[in-house]
Amino acid sequence: MGWSLLQAYILVNTEPGRLWKVKEEALKIPGVKMAHAVTGQFDVIAYVEFVDIDELGRIIDRLQSISGVLKTHTAISMADRLTEEI
Repeated sequence: MGWSLLQAYILVNTEPGRLWKVKEEALKIPGVKMAHAVTGQFDVIAYVEFVDIDELGRIIDRLQSISGVLKTHTAISMADRLTEEI
């Protein structure tokens, strides 16, 4: 049996004028599957897949090292509940 991948959304605030470059650079990070420029409180939302919390930490560290990133907020996706029919 292989590893089950975990998922998270990383919400990114960027410096003015750095939105598109941050999005492009985020997509180069292993584990980042999608990155979208968005409106509202955050500037970029990245969807990531990882096998353990250490890998997630490395992804976050790489994201935070991108020039123009001010701060990040991470939301780890909860596993879907399995339901059994009676």
